Order: sequence, then C-alpha cells, then structure tokens
Amino acid sequence: MEKHRISNKIRKYRFHFDEMTQEQLADKVGVTRQTIVAIEKAKYSPSLELAFRIAQVFESPLEDVFKYDEKQPATKTATNDLFNLTLEPRLFNPRMDDEL
Repeated sequence: MEKHRISNKIRKYRFHFDEMTQEQLADKVGVTRQTIVAIEKAKYSPSLELAFRIAQVFESPLEDVFKYDEKQPATKTATNDLFNLTLEPRLFNPRMDDEL
C-alpha cells in the first residue's frame, strides 16, 4: 500500500486555536468529524478546495498547513525510456536529405 504524499499539521494548528476540536473544525469547513480524523492521520488527502478552507480557518497559507512529500524517483523502465531520448544534432547535407 502506497503512503499518502500529503502530510499536514492540522492537529498542531487545532491546539494553537484554543484547542479546537475535530468536530468544531469539521463544522467550520463543512465536512464530518471522521473526514478530519482521516485527513489528520494521512489516511485521506483532501480536495484542493477543502485544503484551502482548512488553511483559511487557521488564517495560514496552504503550504504551512499541508506539505507535499516528494518520493524517490521511480526506477527506470522500458516504458519511460521513450521520454528520455536525446537527439544528436546533424549537420545539413543536401545529398543525404535528398535521399530521405
């Protein structure tokens, strides 16, 4: 099972905002408490709109509340070799171009 790439500091922010409960945050952003629980535990990645609404509640920029975690680059496979082609420059040769 792949780990979610989006981490967050929602729990930290809730406690800095008068120990806001998950239920209170859920009410403010229009979702269920279970959704907030799942987001906090990184079991669910919020939509972009929901992420902005959560950040707005905490009066913080989105990137302070949420972080996108880069993963190690995938190993090279035959299918992605097509995208890594390098083209060598060719000198203009009228005879050669006529043969093409």
